Amino acid sequence: MSQRATQRRYWRRVLLACGLTLTMVAPAWAQGQHAARTGLDGSYALRVSQEAVGRQIGEHVLLNREGKPVALSSYRGKPLLVSFIYTGCFSICPTTTRSLQNAVNDLQKAVGPNQFNVVSVGFNQPEDSPQALKSFARQNGISNPNWDFLSPPMASVAALAKDFGFVYAATSAGFDHVLQVSVLDAEGRIVHQVYGEKLAAGDLGEPLKMLLAGKTYRPSSALLDNLMDRVRILCTVYDPRTGGYKVDYSLPLQIAGGITFFIVMMLFFFNEWRAGRARRKGSRGAT
Repeated sequence: MSQRATQRRYWRRVLLACGLTLTMVAPAWAQGQHAARTGLDGSYALRVSQEAVGRQIGEHVLLNREGKPVALSSYRGKPLLVSFIYTGCFSICPTTTRSLQNAVNDLQKAVGPNQFNVVSVGFNQPEDSPQALKSFARQNGISNPNWDFLSPPMASVAALAKDFGFVYAATSAGFDHVLQVSVLDAEGRIVHQVYGEKLAAGDLGEPLKMLLAGKTYRPSSALLDNLMDRVRILCTVYDPRTGGYKVDYSLPLQIAGGITFFIVMMLFFFNEWRAGRARRKGSRGAT
């Protein structure tokens, strides 16, 4: 058998193996995509969130980053912004937290310092411990003196989420959850819910300024049409047997497999082109 024929057989085997790998990987990838998409019903989550507007928040006691108990009622007397995060999130929660920080910094310039407080609650217990929240705040550069990161007891997470109208669902990719910031008045009553991954000072500024002026804030119906974005955390899989998380390498492997297949195809065609060029040169030399 000639060297040319041997090379062709080799590359056919490589392409066949890559094709089979891609065929096996694609259904698993699609199944994972579907599982992540079906984790949370958006219309239901939005309805529950909006039903919380006007609700007085109960007497919940959480732990701050130093492990000391803090009652939510201790923030009364000033408007309060409350967001929910989980520290195992490596994409959406850090992004929304930094976006909130930019909005908070701009708001402080507009209304003055120490006019309102901010709280981020770690809802994934026991993973979102005071130590984990402290690390999360440090990694994302949150050092505002009016911003606390609080860890609720596991037994009170459901009641706390219900009070705020915060809906979340465990999926094969982590958590789907509402991207919301709750705006509370000085009496601890929810007056507005702000949605979305990207927050601007204007989204929070209008209700805050009205609350600081002693006025009642009523959002327009147009604002209520702003549906939250779906959250999907890649490469993180929730394990219902342990209640914890593990790293899922399937998606990176699928991507790597696709890249490998593409490279092999390019090499194959380059090899074919080079071999054809060599044959043409050989035929010209023979003449």
